Amino acid sequence: MRLLRIVPDDTNFDFMRFRRISFPISALMSIVALVAFLTLGLNFGIDFKGGTLLEVRYPNNTLNIADVRSKLESLELGEVQIQEIGTDGEVLIRVAQQPGGESAQQAVVGKVRAALGDGVEYRRVEVVGPRVSQELLSYGIVGLMLAVFAILIYLWFRFEWQFALGASIANFHDIVLTIGFMAIFQIDFDLTSVAALLTILGYSLNDTIVIYDRIREMLRRYKKMPTDELLNASINSTLSRSVITHVTVTLALLALVLFGGRAIHSFSVTMMFGVVLVGTYTSIFIASPLLIYLGVTTRTLAEKAETKETNAKAERVTP
Repeated sequence: MRLLRIVPDDTNFDFMRFRRISFPISALMSIVALVAFLTLGLNFGIDFKGGTLLEVRYPNNTLNIADVRSKLESLELGEVQIQEIGTDGEVLIRVAQQPGGESAQQAVVGKVRAALGDGVEYRRVEVVGPRVSQELLSYGIVGLMLAVFAILIYLWFRFEWQFALGASIANFHDIVLTIGFMAIFQIDFDLTSVAALLTILGYSLNDTIVIYDRIREMLRRYKKMPTDELLNASINSTLSRSVITHVTVTLALLALVLFGGRAIHSFSVTMMFGVVLVGTYTSIFIASPLLIYLGVTTRTLAEKAETKETNAKAERVTP
């Protein structure tokens, strides 16, 4: 019985020649992402900004956005955002943070319920006070930074410093582009977005480690092979695994985007961009070619191996 081959065993695609294209493109995209972040900023959700969020459904398609807006504006609660979601009479209501602490935020829910009446279904109600929102934002930033630092330490011990630095640059590249994507399209940045960023880091790191491990293995085995050829051979040998993982993750995320609902919309969309469009691309076209510029060559490895062997012989001879 013949086994299914997603990628032929004799695949020999020249990935390294694209580094002269992928590096400038990534640099340009990173600049655009940073500019978008500094000018547009992130669209902080209720988790980090504080306030009240209600997801309401009007049965039998009785939703009238103008009527809802009129009722809520009469409450004089400050900034109120109303967004229709789906086609089933669902509306998302965001009310700005109210002065008076957490008790004032809780009072908003009662006012909105009274204004909309009993003929609607409340699918989600979230209230976050100002103190809690600031703590969540601080903890989210600290957690993200600690994760990046822990990854760097892990790679430093697992591989040589060039591999650790290359993977860290690739991970930073993924985070910058993903945050820029969220700033450009003003996707809600909340706790689920932080979870998405951490997941993207893990996915990209896992993909990079698989390729790096094969590169290190082949560096020890083929010490006279040109570095470009060795990197291409390493990527091609892991290409089948990368394609299978990429397709399965894409299908799962596509289901979340289409059917996951509004509650995880920011998470699923961010994951779709970070994993599907950035993570796999970075592992192959950024992380691997970076090793060339960081001085990882077959000649260098051979010289290190000869030096270690000479030192070992000298230690055995020395009484």
